Amino acid sequence: MKKDKETKIEKEKIDQNEKKEKVSKKNKEEKQEKTNKFIEIIKKKWLIDSSKTILLILIILAFFVGVTILMQNLELTPIDFTDEKLFTLTEESKEQVKNIDRNINIYFIGYPEEDSTLDLAKQYTKVNDKIKIEAVTASDRPDLVEKYGIETNSQGIIVECGQQYKVLASSDLYTYDYTTYESISVAEEKLTASIKSVVADKLPKVYFLNGYSSISLNNGMQYLSMYLQNEVNEIKTLNILSEGKVPEDCDTLVITTPEQDFDDIATNAINDYINKGGNILWLNGAIVQNKELTNVNKILSNYGVNPFEVGIIRETDNSKMVSGSPDLIIPEIQYSEMTSKLSNSEGVIFINATKINIVDDEALENLNVSKTELVKTSENAYFRTNFSNTSEVLQNGEGKTEFLVGAELVKTISEKNEETGTNEVKSTLVIYGENYFVTDYQLTQTTYTPMIAYAKNKDLVLNSIAYLTNREEDITVRKSTGAITYTATELENRIILGIIIAVPIIIITVGVVVWINRRRKK
Repeated sequence: MKKDKETKIEKEKIDQNEKKEKVSKKNKEEKQEKTNKFIEIIKKKWLIDSSKTILLILIILAFFVGVTILMQNLELTPIDFTDEKLFTLTEESKEQVKNIDRNINIYFIGYPEEDSTLDLAKQYTKVNDKIKIEAVTASDRPDLVEKYGIETNSQGIIVECGQQYKVLASSDLYTYDYTTYESISVAEEKLTASIKSVVADKLPKVYFLNGYSSISLNNGMQYLSMYLQNEVNEIKTLNILSEGKVPEDCDTLVITTPEQDFDDIATNAINDYINKGGNILWLNGAIVQNKELTNVNKILSNYGVNPFEVGIIRETDNSKMVSGSPDLIIPEIQYSEMTSKLSNSEGVIFINATKINIVDDEALENLNVSKTELVKTSENAYFRTNFSNTSEVLQNGEGKTEFLVGAELVKTISEKNEETGTNEVKSTLVIYGENYFVTDYQLTQTTYTPMIAYAKNKDLVLNSIAYLTNREEDITVRKSTGAITYTATELENRIILGIIIAVPIIIITVGVVVWINRRRKK
């Protein structure tokens, strides 16, 4: 009985499979029949004589040209196959411009319609209809050429809002790496920065203290200077001895690892700046030998920061170091208002970092200072003070522990008092126990990428300055510009256009020739 039942089930399965095969075969036959009918109609109606064949070719070409023109007029966002989306507007740029409520005109003078930068710029118009893009020639708009000083037979971009304007040369849209011989695109950064600059009431001024460190704006920080300008900041170098003070318009003062003590003039000037509510970004690398930095330490003591010790932080956790190098550490970015977009990311890369020693909570309270931890090492880091010890592994006396390598310290200078008319005054110090992570310094001799371009290094320093200059809207994650050559991009565009236009024509021509030959044989 059981065997008969199994046989019956097996038979039903076979019948079902046979039915499926018949249905599938029938569908294929119907599709083939429809295809054959279509081919027969083409043969009998359109390929019966040369005039109708030519007409068919013209109809196909007209349809193709019509679709192409329609796609161009729709100005659809191009498909971007680059890993870093170099030709697609980022969400960050969209956020920066979407709420602008003033009319902005961007003129591309001397640029062809198929230019990749022009395509990128057109994407702004989809985000904010207040932004208008127009490609013109010098002969079309001689008034613009004369007004903004565009040279004859050259390309230029004018970003205009009322009386405010910004002129970009084609060379401003990329920087050149002389070690890799590649062009690095900064087109989106420049365009977004220009749009923001022409609607800004005031540009933040960032001063770099000069004369006390071997690392300065013009020596080792050229990439940082470029990135800051792209973020719409006015960057200046401060020689405090000649100025005698920190300028009144300074929104943030940047101090890099002091290698000699501050003079009394500098000390008094920086203290006055702090007492007026000035903000400081302090970048301090590892100390390799003891030096008398009495005045430097006085400035730091305002915020409860103890003097830096001789030594360097090293890692034992392979997942927290680069290429097995204990001094190339990957510290963890903590969550804060300043680092909210960067916490839980792949972090930053610090080289030759030092620990930040801060007084205890009671002492901070006495100084009217609040502390926020920004960057910390893992619990498996240690601090090496003996530089003659070249061992790559942990030695006796070098205990593993967690170190603070980034902090925000806010000092309240005066409380708000409505009775006396006193305003609240606060001074903020953002301090990192590392200096090289924001420099042009190369990680190794075989790679040509500057340290500032690794991981979130660039984002951390730019967000810190945006925070200190009260521009929270600029705290974000930025697109890696990548390395491109503009010639190759234009060549690729021509190849694609050639394929789109030439291939259909070749296919149609071959078909006509084959058909004519067959007719002759008949």
